[in-house]
Amino acid sequence: MKALFALILSAGPVLASEVAPDALPSRLAGYPVVLLGEVHDNADHHRIQAEMVAAMQPAALVFEMLTPDQAARITPELRQDARALGTALGWEASGWPDFAMYYPIFAAAPDAVVFGGAMPREQVRRAFAESAAAAFGEGADRFGLDQPLDPDDQSARAALQQEAHCNALPDSMLPGMVEAQRLRDAALAQAVERALAETGGPVAVITGTGHVRRDHGIPAALAVSAPDLRVLAVGQFEADPGPDAPYDLWVVTDPVNRPDPCATFRN
Repeated sequence: MKALFALILSAGPVLASEVAPDALPSRLAGYPVVLLGEVHDNADHHRIQAEMVAAMQPAALVFEMLTPDQAARITPELRQDARALGTALGWEASGWPDFAMYYPIFAAAPDAVVFGGAMPREQVRRAFAESAAAAFGEGADRFGLDQPLDPDDQSARAALQQEAHCNALPDSMLPGMVEAQRLRDAALAQAVERALAETGGPVAVITGTGHVRRDHGIPAALAVSAPDLRVLAVGQFEADPGPDAPYDLWVVTDPVNRPDPCATFRN
């Protein structure tokens, strides 16, 4: 398997250049926050995340897959036993892919404090039904949730949600899906800020590549709440996302051989 690493330069024209895998850890140095995206069921992406975490040795790890309550259950003893840790986290019932893919990330930085960046499902449902601001509650304005999106931005985010759901959603659901995504991004940004405050950083964030987007994701939320914070956004893909992809770095790996995810929408 060959992984391709492309660097997007933030100044001037958008350019892509290939970066050797062994050079990637040096790209992470000096950033207080590194966002490591993934396609959730791609084992290569988790292997690369574990390698980057091992290179960084962050003071804190933030996981999209964990709520703060789940993260609080983690003890040093559990960190030494993959089966015990997965059981304590209730991972098997969580709906996330096999814990065996994620455990090496925990093990790669055994002294890092673990933070959960997930909102409880009832709050996500409230964001869908009402708004991200209503579901987030106090502090929503810090991440811009109290402000409506620009119409073009709203349309772009709705289109991404439609594409992610095989173009099978009724249009009436799209505003709620966008609000739920805004809530998740803000919750992850809040977890990053908490991790920085409690540990001093650096912080590595394990999350889906969609949350790593500079235009819509965690970086956009942090740009509102902490505009001077340096954040590196690394996305992972199974196909070249093109030169305009809204990331600082990206990785392209072989795709996973999986059933057609859109088949259920056609039945």
